[in-house]
Amino acid sequence: MRQSPSITRSRLQRLLLVALAASAVLLLSALLVAIRTVRQIDANTRAFAEGQQATKAAIDGIENQQTALNVRWLQLAKRDVISREAILSELADSRQQMSNSLESAYKQAENLREKVYQAGHGLLRFTVWLFAICVGLSVVCATWVVRASAGLFRRLEQQADELTQLQYQFLETQENVARRFSHELHDELGQALAAVKANLSALREEQAEDPRLTDCMAVVDGAIRDVREMSQLLRPTILDDFGLDAALRWLTENFAQRTNIAVHYRSDLQGGRLGDEAETHLFRIAQEALTNVARHSHATEASLQLLLRNSDVVLRIGDNGRGFDSTQPRKGLGLGLAGMKTRALGCGGDLELRAAVGKGVTIEVTCPMGSSTL
Repeated sequence: MRQSPSITRSRLQRLLLVALAASAVLLLSALLVAIRTVRQIDANTRAFAEGQQATKAAIDGIENQQTALNVRWLQLAKRDVISREAILSELADSRQQMSNSLESAYKQAENLREKVYQAGHGLLRFTVWLFAICVGLSVVCATWVVRASAGLFRRLEQQADELTQLQYQFLETQENVARRFSHELHDELGQALAAVKANLSALREEQAEDPRLTDCMAVVDGAIRDVREMSQLLRPTILDDFGLDAALRWLTENFAQRTNIAVHYRSDLQGGRLGDEAETHLFRIAQEALTNVARHSHATEASLQLLLRNSDVVLRIGDNGRGFDSTQPRKGLGLGLAGMKTRALGCGGDLELRAAVGKGVTIEVTCPMGSSTL
């Protein structure tokens, strides 16, 4: 089976750079369109102003001609020298000149208006097409980025699931190995040391004054205690024989003796049993949480509660230590917390961590009871 390519930092950087480059191109295009539009508007404004000036000049000329005509009328009226036909001809010529001037001014204004109209509509069509192209490119780039990101996130989720499965399998294998070594230490090595102790006891009765036998007896007793302690640390037999409630009670008592941290234990199971996997995972979570309390919390008291909530069982471990800021990464807690989360998922539940500076840490695991014998 072909493995999915791993997600690298450089690949994500290339994807982001491509998206940024496409966005920059689109913004540059919009900027160029805006600059061209402003320039075109300025040109049209200047042309329209020039047309207005020409029209005003034409109108001023007509007014001047009208003034000159009025003056001549006054002169003619005073002198009464020119005949009526000459006056009418002069008036007709002046009227024709004024009409031609007005018509020329109107044509210039109409031509200018048509030019501005055509230029504006041409600029509008160009802007619409360029905007449509930019939108199309944006849609294409956005679609590509979304698909690429979705593919990367799918691969990331697959890799996360694979990593979780591998971690869970590793924990399960580790638990099986611990159980086997615990039984072998307890049964094989423990029985062998017990036999050696019996033989030494028999020799001691025959040679009571031999100091070497006394020393051997002390060494064998210490070895038996170490084997029992190692066996219990690897896989406490009380968990297999009597269940989670008894194992947690034994764990809190031994933890309080070793660390001088008072542990208040409360359980609603009252000797009931959960599924084998659920009991194993919850016990290991409690063991890891108490280990973190001893290493990092500087606490004087801790609490461990095993509660029943509807069809779920809740394991809550808290302390009165210095706590920490849960929003910031904390060195030394990441791997242990990841293992606890994996075990919580392994029994079908989830884990919640609540912490604050100066207010201690609380870890709460909720998982379904499943097959239980309550």
